Order: sequence, then structure tokens, then C-alpha cells
Amino acid sequence: MHIDINCDMGEGMANDEVLMPHITSANIACGYHAGGEALIRKTIDLALRHSVYIGVHPSFRDKVNFGRREMDIPPEELYALLIQQFVKVDLVAREKKAILHHVKLHGALYNMAARDRNMARVIATAVKDFNDDLILYGLSGSYLITEAQAIGLSTASEVFADRTYQDDGSLTPRSQPGALIEDPARSVEQVQQMVNEGCVTTLSGRRIPITAQTVCIHSDGRHAVEIAKALCSLGVMS
Repeated sequence: MHIDINCDMGEGMANDEVLMPHITSANIACGYHAGGEALIRKTIDLALRHSVYIGVHPSFRDKVNFGRREMDIPPEELYALLIQQFVKVDLVAREKKAILHHVKLHGALYNMAARDRNMARVIATAVKDFNDDLILYGLSGSYLITEAQAIGLSTASEVFADRTYQDDGSLTPRSQPGALIEDPARSVEQVQQMVNEGCVTTLSGRRIPITAQTVCIHSDGRHAVEIAKALCSLGVMS
């Protein structure tokens, strides 16, 4: 089975150019948690060079915490926050005659939307209102997927190569031990299990069902390039 491999890009990490040939979708930071217009331009050019899908990677406005601090903001402010970021990336994409393909939330915004139905609905509505051809990438089995599907938006159920899972299907918080998978071989084994068997082994040892349509690799991971190359060589790409 072939599957999309996505990676968060344009965040100022040193390995974007090395990673890009081994992925199929790039999630480009909008400048709110990392990056900025210059990096958006550079990353879109890089994605076009390697025929990689271009996605928007919006977040809370929080460079100090790299977008990983949860925030409570009113629905109308959240909607506006997203539209602002969509526009930033879309303007550069249009200038370069590139087409936006998807939206993948970042950090705390992603995790909150996965478990908060109302927040997920606001986000899905913002995406659809901006461009109903965009695909919303969201945590497999989460509200972000179900709420987007409820309003007719295309989705891709996302799984993670370098993160462990809890028994309820959520990601192990980064603040807890064992949240990150540091062994590249184990990352590849987890992806193969999710793609081929439709399940994942949680941190406690349980096997739970999971839908894998796109696999995320974090560009800031120590073994990101190694994992991407291994998955690419296995043919686990669309």
C-alpha cells in the first residue's frame, strides 16, 4: 500500500533541502510559530522543484513557544487567525503559479482541534470557506476529521512516524516520557504496522485500530532524514 509522507517545512530547520526529495507533501509554516515570507518563498520553490504537494501549516501566534502552548481564543478570532495564514501562503503560491493542496495544523492548535469538536468545526469551516478544494490533514480518528467530513471537506487521516500513541488514539504529550520515538528502525516498524495492519501499538502495549492516509515526519527530529529515506526506499509513498 502506498501512502503520502508529509513533513513540516519552512520552520528554519537546516534539513529541508535534504528532506524534500523523500516526501510527497510539505506543510509550510506561515510565520506565526516559525518562518516568515522569505522562508515561505524558498520552501515553495523547493517543493515545486521536487514536485511535492504544497500545504499551509497554520498555528497560534506564538513564536516564543514554537506554537506548542495551548491558547483559549474566541471562535471568531480563531477563524480570522487561520484565514490570515492561508492568505499569506496563497499569495506567494499564486505568484509562483503553484496550487495549494492541503492544510495541516501545527502544535497546540492541532492537538486541541483533535479533541475539541467545536474548535474542529470552526477550523474546518475556515478551510472550506477559503478554498473548498483543500484537503484537511488531521489526527486519525479525531474530531478534526469527523467535523470536516460532516461539512463536505476532503480529509486525510494522519499518523505519526516519530511519536507514540496513548490508548485513546491521542499522541503521547511531549512533556511525558516516551513521547518521541528515537530509534529510526522502530519508527519504520510503526509506520508499516499502521499502513499494512490498520492498527498501532500504544505506549502501554495495546493494539488499537487506526486509519493511515498520510504519515507525518517532523523536520526537527534528530532522525527525520533517516526515517524519510527509509520509508521512501520501502515504497511507502503515493
